[in-house]
Amino acid sequence: MSLHLYDSATRETTGLRPLIEGQVSLYACGPTTQGAPHLGHLRTFLAVDVLVRWLERSGLAVRHIRNVTDIDDKILAAAGAHDVPWWEWSLRFERQFGELLDRVGIRRPSYEPRATGHVPEMIAFMQRLIERGHAYADGAGSVYFDVRSLPDYGSLTNQSLDEMQDDAEASEPGKRDPRDFALWKAAKPGEPDTAAWDTPFGRGRPGWHLECSAMARKYLGESFDIHAGGLDLRFPHHENEQAQSHAAGYGFAQRWMHPGVLTVDGMKMGKSLSNFVTVADALAAHPAPAVRLALLSGHYRALVEYNEGTVGEAEVVWERFAQTVRRAVRLVGDEGAGPVADVELPAAFTAAMDDDLGVPEALAVVHRVQGELNTAVAAGDAAGAAPLLASLRAMLDVLGLDPLDPLWADGAEGAGGAEHAALDALVRAQLAARAEARADKDWARADSIRDLLAGAGIRVEDSRDGADWTIDTPGGN
Repeated sequence: MSLHLYDSATRETTGLRPLIEGQVSLYACGPTTQGAPHLGHLRTFLAVDVLVRWLERSGLAVRHIRNVTDIDDKILAAAGAHDVPWWEWSLRFERQFGELLDRVGIRRPSYEPRATGHVPEMIAFMQRLIERGHAYADGAGSVYFDVRSLPDYGSLTNQSLDEMQDDAEASEPGKRDPRDFALWKAAKPGEPDTAAWDTPFGRGRPGWHLECSAMARKYLGESFDIHAGGLDLRFPHHENEQAQSHAAGYGFAQRWMHPGVLTVDGMKMGKSLSNFVTVADALAAHPAPAVRLALLSGHYRALVEYNEGTVGEAEVVWERFAQTVRRAVRLVGDEGAGPVADVELPAAFTAAMDDDLGVPEALAVVHRVQGELNTAVAAGDAAGAAPLLASLRAMLDVLGLDPLDPLWADGAEGAGGAEHAALDALVRAQLAARAEARADKDWARADSIRDLLAGAGIRVEDSRDGADWTIDTPGGN
């Protein structure tokens, strides 16, 4: 295939060559369910969603596994602070995570395995590592990976072992080296009995890193095509995943994808900085497709800034997409609202997406076609508008932003949602009054209505089929 992707491990952009012809295997690190997902999480999963959509649009089958870390220290602490069983707390946020991603049009993966459902696989993995001389049990219930036993440890993040900081749990007494990391954690006094499992090494629970290696192998095999996850996971999580999998004798990920950092109001998001934005917060304040567009508009590897200005601009752009499509469908007829999965995409759009998912360049093609479609619609050229409409919708569909997608067209978030419907009814009442004034040659009243709408940011567009409207901003199409 022609898709070239950047590999975070090699720091090179190369052509994607799936291990199995016609099928791409993808593992993405999913949520740790200690609390509500924030915009940083959303940015990562939107990037993965665009990758999946483009792979499928390119004719490939995608087996996409996204795990759920449903037990760890933070989950136990949060649940305990709220006097709720840890498993109930975890499921609450797992469900919230799925519902919020659904609202922004992120497709569900092929499967979402939970860490707690794969303890037997983790036990077998640890036994293999111990047998191969890369892990050891401390005799008190914990099992550690011996980082010095693997010569290529640190290769993912291009670090030498001697330059690395000690592991966050370096004080654990059973470690041989402070940089060794836990594969399995012994049960601690005061933790719920339900948060521990019996193993040959003692009673305890999974370490963070082991679950991903065990589940990736189970569902994708010893080697798979792409591993994706937030940039903040490269070290230690992804480094440790790769190390334990390579030490077990598995090829593991052939390519790594790490979407870039998101900032809010110019700073890294943090609860102490008063700029921490959950996904629910963003969707309560803005339409879901606008939030999606705001986070997708930059290149997936670049820093993305989110603030009221950027999401406000995205709202305007989204509304223009929706307005253009609605007007074109009225001109072209019902055939303009049909499926677009098989519509041929512009060569420039395809080239942009094949070049490491170049969404900014792809959006430039979208805006060009949108402008051409607006011109055709204004001229009443149905024959010319039909292929442009199909092309525009097909490109937007790749980005998860086709205004006629049922998620947007029928939901309260989208182009046909309640807020737009109410605004449309009010504006069309004014347009009807303006049309009546023009018919009566009452030009002063007609101009007054137009000026009133313009003052509210509504641009009136006259054509041979009557007047239509769109939200106006300087420099827009």
